[in-house]
Amino acid sequence: MSQTTTRMTVEDYIKLPQTTQPTELINGEIIVSPTPKLTHQMISGNLFTLLKKIIETGRVIAAPMDVYLDSLNAVQPDVFWVSGPNSLCKRGENDYLYGAPDLVCEILSPSTARYDKREKFALYEKYGVREYWLIDQANQWVEVYTRQEEKLILVEVYHQTIFTSPLLQREIDTHLIFAGWFE
Repeated sequence: MSQTTTRMTVEDYIKLPQTTQPTELINGEIIVSPTPKLTHQMISGNLFTLLKKIIETGRVIAAPMDVYLDSLNAVQPDVFWVSGPNSLCKRGENDYLYGAPDLVCEILSPSTARYDKREKFALYEKYGVREYWLIDQANQWVEVYTRQEEKLILVEVYHQTIFTSPLLQREIDTHLIFAGWFE
C-alpha cells in the first residue's frame, strides 16, 4: 500500500479540514494511510474496552485523535491513556491534546509498522511516553516497553498469556485483546 506525503508544520496541519482518514505529521511530513482493516479495528475496540474496564483514573482514548508533540509532529496513537492532571499530555484551549500520553498502544499494520517501530517509537521515547505497546495482529503478540530514565526499554513480548503492565499495575489478558467477533 502506498502513502502520500507532503511537508508542513503543526500550525499548518491544524488548519486542515477534520477527517477520519488516518493522517499524521511526522518530522514535518504528512503521512496519509489507508483506513485500517477489520482485524485492526476489532483489536482496537477490544483494547479500548479492556483498558476502560481496568483503568480507574484519567482518560482512555482511541484514534482518530491527534496528539501534538512539537511544531513538526502530530501523531494518532491507536489507543492511549492520559493519567490525569499530572500527565505530560494536556488538553489545549482549542480542544486538542498536547504532549506525550502516559500509555500508547499501536497496532501494527503493513502500511504503518515501519513508522510505529521507528519514527513514532523515537518520538514517544523523546517526549516522555511512560509505556508503549506494539501489538502484532498477525502473530498475536504484545511487545511492552517501559520508561527507564530517558529510554523506552523492552520488558517482554507476550503471546497468548496474561501479563502485568508495569505502568498500570494491572493484569492484561492478551486473549481478550485478540478475541475476534467472527472466529
